[in-house]
Amino acid sequence: MSGQSPLISTSANLKKALTWMAETLAEHPGKKRINILREAELRFDLTPLECEFLDTHFSNE
Repeated sequence: MSGQSPLISTSANLKKALTWMAETLAEHPGKKRINILREAELRFDLTPLECEFLDTHFSNE
C-alpha cells in the first residue's frame, strides 16, 4: 500500500452521488437526509468505503 487514503482519488460514482444528493436536498428539503444518503449509495453503486465516507460526513440532519 502506498499509504494514501483510497478516497484521495474520489471515484466518479461518489462525485455523481454527492451532486445528486445536493440537488435532491435542494428540491426536497423535507425529505430525510438519511433516506437520500441510502438511496444515493444504491443508485450510484458505491463501495463500502464510499458509503462509510458518506455516513461519516453527511448523515447528520
